[in-house]
Amino acid sequence: RFIAKPCAINLGIQDSGPHRAQPNAILEKVFTSITKSPDGKRLEGLSKQLDWDVRKIQRWFRQRRNQDKPTTLTKFCESMWRFTFYFSIFFYGIRFLWTAPWFWDTRQCWYNYPFQPLTSRLYYYYILELAFYWSLMFSQFTDIKRKDFLIMFVHHLATIGLITFSYMNNMVRVGTLVLCLHDASDFLLEAAKLANYAKYQRLCDAFFMLFGVVFIVTRLGIYPFWILNTTLFESWELIGPYPSWWLFNGLLVTLQVLHVIWSYLIIRTAYKALVRGKVSKDDRSDVESSSEEEDVTSNSTKGIFSTSSNGSNRLNGHVAAGQWTGE
Repeated sequence: RFIAKPCAINLGIQDSGPHRAQPNAILEKVFTSITKSPDGKRLEGLSKQLDWDVRKIQRWFRQRRNQDKPTTLTKFCESMWRFTFYFSIFFYGIRFLWTAPWFWDTRQCWYNYPFQPLTSRLYYYYILELAFYWSLMFSQFTDIKRKDFLIMFVHHLATIGLITFSYMNNMVRVGTLVLCLHDASDFLLEAAKLANYAKYQRLCDAFFMLFGVVFIVTRLGIYPFWILNTTLFESWELIGPYPSWWLFNGLLVTLQVLHVIWSYLIIRTAYKALVRGKVSKDDRSDVESSSEEEDVTSNSTKGIFSTSSNGSNRLNGHVAAGQWTGE
């Protein structure tokens, strides 16, 4: 409200929503009580009842759905908040991990376990991360439903479970490595979204490509060969198969499965970009479940985070099913 909004206004982002549908009591009742995306049979019935063309009714429902979508200004402010958090928490973690012995030798995560001191910096790092992921968990249910809702729900559950579990079992050393690694790419994605909302397309494309590279390197390279190696093998060797070993590593492997899915979608987007000479869609996007109809009419969109002719943004945080929308 006091920082992001003035920045957005200075960049020329207007607080104007999509075109509003004309008032109609019958269609509004169908929209709120029955369905937001009527099928062909219902459209024909409404057409006869109102003496409207079917296309006009489709357009009304599309405009009515768009009224519930956040404006570009709202999405810019949210992305700026997330960028600030991810950027700050990542460099906070890097700053104290740089001098931590387990950052350079992962076997230090298990020496003298579980009698390892919990410093104040470790404590605040954990509490901040846990609070943030709980906020994401709750906001999923109040935000617009997206096509990758289930994947993100599983991700947040696994993350919260890991943070809580590792804290209760004093596995905070390896936990800090997992948290810092996951934060490494997130602020780059938010930076790409900010550039998109401000209509700096080349900067947006550059940030997204950098995000893709960092994401794949950290999640498919460093994570399995650095994190999973120490939790699966080094811990077994140094402290043995402790009772919660299977649960702890099961959650970590669940995260790796999600990493593979998202990396595949990012690589597919990059491949399409090379073929077309531009990135027109991001297959990791949180597409709204009601936007398929608009997708048909927005094939001329440009850039990674493209905006359709009706003003609704197509790109977002985590990709799914070919289009992006503000998270």
